Amino acid sequence: MTLSRRRTVAALAALPVAGTAATAQAAAAPPPPRITLYIAGDSTAAQKYAPAAPETGWGMALPLFLTPRLRVANHAVNGRSSKSFLDEGRLGPVLEAVRPGDVLLVQFGHNDQKAADPARHTEPWTTYREHLLRYVSGARARGARPVLLTSVERRRFDASGRALPTHGEYPAAVRALAAEHGVPLVDVQAASLAEWQRLGPEGSKAYFAWLAPGESPAHPDGRRDDTHFRPAGAVEVARMVARGLLAGRVLAPGDVRRLDDEVPADRITWPPAP
Repeated sequence: MTLSRRRTVAALAALPVAGTAATAQAAAAPPPPRITLYIAGDSTAAQKYAPAAPETGWGMALPLFLTPRLRVANHAVNGRSSKSFLDEGRLGPVLEAVRPGDVLLVQFGHNDQKAADPARHTEPWTTYREHLLRYVSGARARGARPVLLTSVERRRFDASGRALPTHGEYPAAVRALAAEHGVPLVDVQAASLAEWQRLGPEGSKAYFAWLAPGESPAHPDGRRDDTHFRPAGAVEVARMVARGLLAGRVLAPGDVRRLDDEVPADRITWPPAP
């Protein structure tokens, strides 16, 4: 081998193999941090247990639309309003748990409307907004991202079959608050009202806790509930929430899945009562 050829071979041997450094760097890079979506809300979102089946909160179905990098911590509780959730000290443990980059979903309104109950009632343009701002400021102080959700609509139709809004000024107050304070908004009220209209008075019953006699041990005589969901309804409301989070750029396309797929209702399970 000539001297020049030996020098060429040595020089080539000293060059890194293409892609080796990049591959090693990628292998050594830590996985992206896991993000938790915390839910503060009422019974329409809350975890339900075996004695309440088939009643289902939409928070139980939300993980079906999220990739494994995201987890859901559902702190919604039956019967709570934006006020009573705070007064009972329930927001504190949530804020202690959140980390920078986590998301706090806030949806109240059903029980804020109950004017006869001073422990829960708020006025939409004053005390309701004031209470919601405490969730927003608390999440931001912890480096988390607050998201305001309008209340999911009840099932109510007029005599001509038109789906009716039932939350008065509360959804408008949430929309205004989100706009004024730069908070992402998921307008579940508008999306659910449109969906109930599409389904109609009869078709929408399959989404709500309308139960035949004997269908549930908790309701041996049956039930006609136009507020709470069966699994199919919870799945569709969770889909609305996931789509809204994607549209509002709270989540990225790689964070969500199945948004356009049929999701069988039997994916929902109810753990034993605690």
